[in-house]
Amino acid sequence: MTKISKKYGLSLGELIRLNPQVKNPNLIFIGQTIHTSGNSSSTVSHKTNVSANDRDLLARLVRAEAGGEPYDGKVAVAIVVLNRVDSPDFPNTVHDVIYQKGQFSPVANGQINQPADNESRRAVDEAIAYDRSRGYGSLYFYNPEISPNSWLKSRPTTKVIGHHVFKK
Repeated sequence: MTKISKKYGLSLGELIRLNPQVKNPNLIFIGQTIHTSGNSSSTVSHKTNVSANDRDLLARLVRAEAGGEPYDGKVAVAIVVLNRVDSPDFPNTVHDVIYQKGQFSPVANGQINQPADNESRRAVDEAIAYDRSRGYGSLYFYNPEISPNSWLKSRPTTKVIGHHVFKK
């Protein structure tokens, strides 16, 4: 709750007051609705609403970016996109995050247009459904063997899965 209160410019006490359904503010769960204003329609949740078209687009990105990576890495790539959608620092739709200029090489090289495989679709479904913790708050990922991005090296590492390094 502390991170949420900081993100939305609220005191922790104010956030607790807005969320009487939370019995223990030190223990909240992925998918639980947390109100950030007196209007109950203003909520923050780690269950991003994703259309069928965006789900397919995300699965195609996962296949292109993480086709040879372990399943957990595929889920983590999908989580990066979903975390960006939820972040105020990025566009607020899956489509706009994926097509943000210069962000994902499969967009530039056309690999995004290849169909997704079943494992990539499953990884996207899992990321959307519940398991955002595998991303550890990651907003970026890269393969240091093929991408010498010095700016990313300065960011905190959250997880290494296969050939991908995930960063905040």
